[in-house]
Amino acid sequence: MTDVVETTWLAAHLSDPHLIVFDATYYMPAEGKNAAAQFVSGHIPGASFFDIDLFADPETDLPHMVPSPGRFARLAGAAGVSNESMVVFYDQKGIYSAGRGWWLMRLFGHDRVAVLDGGLPKWLAEGRPVESGAPPVREKAVFTASLRGQMVRGIGDMLANVGSSRELVLDARAAPRFEARVPEPRPGLAAGHIPGSRNVPFTELLNPDLTLRDPAELRARFAAAGVGADTAVVTSCGSGVTATVLSLALAHAGLPVGAVYDGSWTEWGLRADTPKETA
Repeated sequence: MTDVVETTWLAAHLSDPHLIVFDATYYMPAEGKNAAAQFVSGHIPGASFFDIDLFADPETDLPHMVPSPGRFARLAGAAGVSNESMVVFYDQKGIYSAGRGWWLMRLFGHDRVAVLDGGLPKWLAEGRPVESGAPPVREKAVFTASLRGQMVRGIGDMLANVGSSRELVLDARAAPRFEARVPEPRPGLAAGHIPGSRNVPFTELLNPDLTLRDPAELRARFAAAGVGADTAVVTSCGSGVTATVLSLALAHAGLPVGAVYDGSWTEWGLRADTPKETA
């Protein structure tokens, strides 16, 4: 499977018994929307809802952090996902949080996974069918998780990297947040960015119809941020969601995907022992 699939591909494969489609929408609290309720009101036929706060570590105060392999395997199996499944994620905003589902599946060893290019907005714009109500309960499956630790970074890794600069950190937040020109949306967070990081707002990687830009355009944008064919990259954002849009775009561009800083700025900005830049 490719990392990104078109709406025409998904429409042609919706009846495939090995395909599982997830709506992985996430809304920030300030947006005032309930992603699960929005899903019930209208979703791609046969899709299920993927709650990124459920597929997460319940033992931390940080939002939607990576769960243990056992927890992920149990939840994926309960949702009907096996190691033979083809999994497609989409979201209600185009390409925003679907990447988190895609990245989690890959993190736990599953490569038959993709993101729907343009998400639900493109699906609706093309007049494709939707259904409402709760989806049918899928038969439980067995999913065996195999953690790829090289795909995730923690606070210790990131503090060490400030000194070594071994990996290039790309921050997906909007420029005003990266440059500390506006306050962070989560209370208690300092403003700014990780020293040495580069700003690649995820919105710059999308076309007006909310699909990913052409691979050549993506390579050019990443090159402007210092990313080459052999660059070791770590993506970051506010809480580890839109960082995965950068990771998805790197994959789509044929560049090394690197790792995601799971705690992202929510963790970095809360701590007193982390250096911060505002220039």
